[in-house]
Amino acid sequence: MRASPNEDFFSDTILKWYRQHKRELPWRGSKDPYTIWLSEIILQQTRVNQGMPYFLRFRERFPTVRDLAEASEEEVLKLWQGLGYYSRARNLHKTAKAVAFERSGNFPDTYKGLLALSGVGPYTAAAIASICHGLPHPVVDGNVYRVLARYFDVELPINTTEGRRYFEELAHEVMGTGHIAEYNQGIMEFGAMQCVPANPDCTVCPLADRCGALAGNRIGQRPVKVPKTPVKERFFHYIMPVDPERRTYLQRRTEPGIWRGLYEFPLLEREEPPGPEEILRCLREATQRPGLEVEQSVRLNEAPVIHKLSHQQLRTTFWVAHVKGLPGESPSLEEAGRFPVPKLIEGFLETVKNSYF
Repeated sequence: MRASPNEDFFSDTILKWYRQHKRELPWRGSKDPYTIWLSEIILQQTRVNQGMPYFLRFRERFPTVRDLAEASEEEVLKLWQGLGYYSRARNLHKTAKAVAFERSGNFPDTYKGLLALSGVGPYTAAAIASICHGLPHPVVDGNVYRVLARYFDVELPINTTEGRRYFEELAHEVMGTGHIAEYNQGIMEFGAMQCVPANPDCTVCPLADRCGALAGNRIGQRPVKVPKTPVKERFFHYIMPVDPERRTYLQRRTEPGIWRGLYEFPLLEREEPPGPEEILRCLREATQRPGLEVEQSVRLNEAPVIHKLSHQQLRTTFWVAHVKGLPGESPSLEEAGRFPVPKLIEGFLETVKNSYF
C-alpha cells in the first residue's frame, strides 16, 4: 500500500499537527537568516536538547554575524568544544567572515546563493530559503527521510545516490508550498517527536490510516540503509607532561582531519603501551626540547577509554609524565582547560583536575 504523493492530505496533516505540537525553541518564529543559519549548522547531526545550549552561548557571545567573523578560530572552536564534527565550526567561521566582510553582513536571499556558502548544503540552504524568504524548497534531513520512507513505504536506501535523488523528488511533490516555512519545520518536528526512529507510537499518529509501512508491518524496516563502512580501530597513547611548576604542553593539530585546529597532548599511536624511552623521545620531539628529562611516567587508566567517531573507534590510554625542561611559554594546568580540545581530551582534563590542579 502506498498513498499518492500528489494528494494534499500529507502536507495538510503535517501542518495541522505542527501547529498543535511544536516546541518553543529560541530560534523558532525568527526570519533572521543569521539566527536560522546558526541554529541549522549547530543542529546538523546533533539533537535539539544537546545543541540548544551551544546556540544560546553562540548568540550571547556573537550577537551578529560580524561579531562571529571578528572572533579568532581558536575562540570559535573552544565554544564549539564537545559538539564534534569540527569542520562545521571551521566552516561556520569561514562563512561568517564571507558574509560580514564580502557581503556587508547580508546573507544571500536565494537558494543557489546560499548553497555557495561554506558548510551550507541542500538541507541548510532549503531551511534558510524557506523559513526566511518563503521560497519553495523542501528540507530533507534524517527526520524527513524517515517520515517519507515510512508513509510512502519506500524500499530504496536513503544513503545511496539513487535513493537520495528519489527522496528529493518525493519531498518536492508533497511539500506544502502555501506555508513552506511552517511545513518544513513541521515535517522535521514530526520526525523528531512523533515518527521517531525506534518504537514510534503509531496509535496516536495522524498519518497512521494511510501509512504504507504501518499497513505492511514494516515500520522497523524503514528507512532502508546500506551497510556502513567498517569502523577502523586505532590505539592512542596521550602523554601529558607536568613539570615542577605545574606546567604542561599542548600542541595544535594542523594536518587535515576532524580535529584540525584543536589542541592535544603529545601522542603516540600504537597498540602496545610505550616504554620509557619512547615516551621520552615523543615528548622531546613534540616540544622540540632535546634536553627535556622525564623523571617518571604513570599510566592513568588500565583499560583504554573508548571514543567513537563516525568511521573510527579510538582506544585511548592517558599518561602523566613528570618532566623538567618544558618550553618557557608552556601553559599551566589551569590554563590548559582554556584551549579548544577534542572532547576526549576535555574529559581527561576533568578527570585529572583534582589530582594536579
